[in-house]
Amino acid sequence: MDKENDEIYSHVLKFTGLFGGVQGLNVLIGLVRNKFVALLLGPGGMGLVSLFNTTVQLISQATHLGISFSAVRHISEYYDAGDKEKAAHYVKVVRGWCLLTALLGMLVCVVLGPFLSNATFAWGNHTLHFILLAPAIGMIAVTGGETAILKGQRKLGALALVQITAALASLVISVPIYYFFWQAGIVPVIVLMAFVTMCATLWFSLRIFPLQLSGARGILGEGMEMVRLGVAFTLAGIVGSAAEMIVRSYLNVVGDLDVLGLYNAGYMLTITYAGMVFSAMETDFFPRLSGVNNDIEATNYTVNRQMEVSLLIVAPMLTALIALLPVLIPQLFTSEFLPVVPMAQVTALAMFFKVLTLPVAYITLARGYSMSYLMLESAYFVVFVLLVVIGYQHWGLFGTGVAITLAHVFDYLMINLYAYKKYGYRVSVTVSRYAVVLLSLGFLAYACTILLDGIVYWLVELIVVLASGLYSLQILRKKTHLWQALIRRFRKG
Repeated sequence: MDKENDEIYSHVLKFTGLFGGVQGLNVLIGLVRNKFVALLLGPGGMGLVSLFNTTVQLISQATHLGISFSAVRHISEYYDAGDKEKAAHYVKVVRGWCLLTALLGMLVCVVLGPFLSNATFAWGNHTLHFILLAPAIGMIAVTGGETAILKGQRKLGALALVQITAALASLVISVPIYYFFWQAGIVPVIVLMAFVTMCATLWFSLRIFPLQLSGARGILGEGMEMVRLGVAFTLAGIVGSAAEMIVRSYLNVVGDLDVLGLYNAGYMLTITYAGMVFSAMETDFFPRLSGVNNDIEATNYTVNRQMEVSLLIVAPMLTALIALLPVLIPQLFTSEFLPVVPMAQVTALAMFFKVLTLPVAYITLARGYSMSYLMLESAYFVVFVLLVVIGYQHWGLFGTGVAITLAHVFDYLMINLYAYKKYGYRVSVTVSRYAVVLLSLGFLAYACTILLDGIVYWLVELIVVLASGLYSLQILRKKTHLWQALIRRFRKG
């Protein structure tokens, strides 16, 4: 492989490892927290936490106008031009809009409290709980604006520290409160976590751009372009959060809080935690793709290289996860969560298709076709909700896992077909070859969970996991200087 390809592989691997590592640390802390929460609250309590968090996310996305996404572009432009004066002025615009959306979000949460209580619970009156969540929604709006400022100024180290601080604080805050107050502490924990995250973000952002109240009159009018950019992205987020809320409310009403807690645990282990590897795409891959979005050949090259590296990293992890879930779930939660193992194992297969979908989906965003992005996202989430409802009705909790995987297969086919027709995207032969091998090993690992047990199960799974890992490692070793760098470092040590 030529030098240029080697550098591309090394670059993608470096940034995927960097941002994935930060997310990995957060996940590790989250696992410890979830272990304590599972012990203290049980499946029902975890279901309640999931329900309130999903509600906060939905209202936040509905009222915050996508500023945390759209503001990055403008601040980044001033940063690249070295125009500190314009950057400082635009920061005031961002902060003004974030304050407005914070107040709007809090008001919406208070007004919708009775409706949310009736829509999400089949028992009791929980209106007060939703009203008390309003401050969290306001603080999340402020945090979103300040995060956009840090991203625009390329303060990735500060963002990483904020994430780690928030993760540590969630452990320190939640465990004692849940221990003393049990489920009554859920809402206070959510509000306190929003406060800590906001303070940590402000501590970094205010050092770059101190708060200035002078000259703030009329600045809201200057942010209309930023708001328009964020609307389609916001609507897509609303659709996604609404779909999650519908699914969780459905499981809570048709099943119970225990079923919801089990579903959330399985979803979190597979969809959320596996997603840490994708964290580099927004910060590194998306800007690179945007820079070549008008060049079909360069777009294909960039997307395929990102897909290759992501697949080589994620596939062995997923294969190992499928094999180890019967051991991991009792350790990470409690033995009460063992019924979720079959659901989590089949859901892990969905992540194989997400690896092959997400880089292609970014082409639409990179070209600025926000409405197309909204339509594609909406189609996926409609199918997702329908399949989960049908899956649970026919096969219970396991059916929700099958539904999630089928929804990702649908998304893969839809996104790739759309990109093929609309943008001239072509998947490379190399990606296809890697996908066939690694997906075959992943599905083989899943087949073992159905067909084998005992010592035979563990022996065969060990062989499959090693095969997946060694295959990926061999390719990464050939295409990057990673192996040589590691050897040099060990020799120096």
